[in-house]
Amino acid sequence: MQRNWIGKSRGVELSFGLDTAASQVQESLTVFTTRPDTLMGVTYVGVAAAHPLAKAAAEHNPALAEFNAECARGGTSEADMATMEKRGMDTGYKAIHPLTGREVPVFVANFVLMEYGTGAVMAVPAHDERDHEFATKYELPIEAVIADAEGNTPDISEAAFTERGVLINSGEFNGLDFESAFDAIANRLVEQNRGEIKTNFRLRDWGVSRQRYWGAPIPVKNGPNGESIPLTDAELPVALPLDVEFDASGGSPIKKMPSFSDLGDGWQRETDTFDTFMESSWYYARFCCADNHDAMLDERANYWLPVDYYIGGIEHAILHLLYARFFHKLMRDFGLVESNEPFKQLLTQGMVIADTFYRINEKGGRDWFNPLDVEVKTDDKGRALSATLLSDGLPVVIGGTEKMSKSKNNGVDPQSMIDRFGADTVRLFMMFAAPPEQSLEWSDSGVEGAHRFVKRVWRLVHEHVAAGTPVALDMTTLNDDQKALRRKTHETIAKCSDDIGRRTTFNTAIAAVMELVNAISRFEDTSPQGLAVAREAVEACVLLLSPIIPHATHTLWATLGHAEAVIDAPWPATDADAMKKDSIELVVQVNGKLRARLSFPADADRDTIEAAALADANVVKFVDGKTVRKVIVVPGKLVNIVAN
Repeated sequence: MQRNWIGKSRGVELSFGLDTAASQVQESLTVFTTRPDTLMGVTYVGVAAAHPLAKAAAEHNPALAEFNAECARGGTSEADMATMEKRGMDTGYKAIHPLTGREVPVFVANFVLMEYGTGAVMAVPAHDERDHEFATKYELPIEAVIADAEGNTPDISEAAFTERGVLINSGEFNGLDFESAFDAIANRLVEQNRGEIKTNFRLRDWGVSRQRYWGAPIPVKNGPNGESIPLTDAELPVALPLDVEFDASGGSPIKKMPSFSDLGDGWQRETDTFDTFMESSWYYARFCCADNHDAMLDERANYWLPVDYYIGGIEHAILHLLYARFFHKLMRDFGLVESNEPFKQLLTQGMVIADTFYRINEKGGRDWFNPLDVEVKTDDKGRALSATLLSDGLPVVIGGTEKMSKSKNNGVDPQSMIDRFGADTVRLFMMFAAPPEQSLEWSDSGVEGAHRFVKRVWRLVHEHVAAGTPVALDMTTLNDDQKALRRKTHETIAKCSDDIGRRTTFNTAIAAVMELVNAISRFEDTSPQGLAVAREAVEACVLLLSPIIPHATHTLWATLGHAEAVIDAPWPATDADAMKKDSIELVVQVNGKLRARLSFPADADRDTIEAAALADANVVKFVDGKTVRKVIVVPGKLVNIVAN
């Protein structure tokens, strides 16, 4: 997304000559193209309505003047440009092809804007869909200069052929592929002083000043003769005045405060302030050394940076995140930081969506109602059947689930759920309902389910404490059930550590803890070692849930007898030995079909597994009278016997 937003494009900037009439306005017409290989297929040139040629031609052409004015009133967004009807008017001027000398008409076209590039485009209708649509409408020539995949002239009767290929109908450049044609045509233009290879960017310069009061002052002063210079160190820092007065005339109040702006001898302090991105683009670095009042940053910035995670919505990609990267590279170039990037990883969170409800009003529009004001009847599978407004009991239309917004009135304030169930429950629901990068569908029943789980963990801890004080864990004396629970505990620790620390899939981490809670609930061993194994499992549950339900786990950690707060406790470590299995179960297949399940020692070799599989009574029944062609052993998973 950032690459597209920056819009780096390598192409050729070239100049078309102009006929006698047009050359009275300007000497030549400059365009930029990323497809110089199609230059020999230019059949007209388009200019923006605000282009000097368009304005000059309109001086004696009222219809063109009206068309130019109409274009000025139209949309200028890329979406508008893509969907609007392509329209234009002939200026009467001619452009002269830079290599062939051929004259082509110059049209004012509503899809060309002065704000983009040079305000003029060379049109190759055979190989550009927009140009093709325009040329077809105004009966302009459409001439193919790129062959199709078979090397033939492409069919351009209904649409443009936009793929790259080998040049045809291009004189001396015939037979060249895209790269070769790019270089050859660019070199020829350079030789004739008609063009040059250039790299353009869609992104424009960042205007950082704002005509408002709130914002960081710009440390610049303006002189009586129009000069602007930075303030000296002695004149810094500049603090915004607090004794400002706002009036009905609007605008920044500091522009009306000579006490702030007048520096004497005709010098004025700049009264514009910085765009807020100017400061937020580097505050992550300033946080590392916020107490340094003598420098922008110090060595602590290099100690802490780069930031481990940048978490933001999709819109941040081409806004704050992009500008923070720009700013960081500027600070790197000035020696303020050593790292090349400000952030190690990006997590783009999804949107919160909720049900929508509405009624059609008298004007045919929609009146939207908040989900909290609506009662929904569902079937036994939870699917919505009908909905009524609580205030009048009359039906409303169920509009489906959409992103929470003011326009659809489907925003749900979590405070009511927090007041009812506590913040931990709402946190658990939001992290469990969906991965963070996906949309989260708000569900009251989901919140209630999360609350039941929090209460279940609470009961689990208190019941465990009531069962007695455990002894020290002795791994050498554990029975099979105790080993199984301990294995489940450490498998859960490993999964949660990876899900939270690397994958940021909190929902699967929570699911893993839920499975461990189920295993602990089934474990009824109250022997000294049984309690010790259960204590390890219970403490793991509390620690693994502590980033998600911090308030409940803070209390539960103390209930388990710990003096330090759970936030200060170390994250649980996995014990590789605990995750080892004494035995494993393998599926045995005959010709791909399940015929048996056999248990083997975890260290059983291939020969032992193969022999046991072939000796199993059910397997013997299905291979009897057949020749065993192959025995495939997939370690830790299955045995497949191929027989015919």
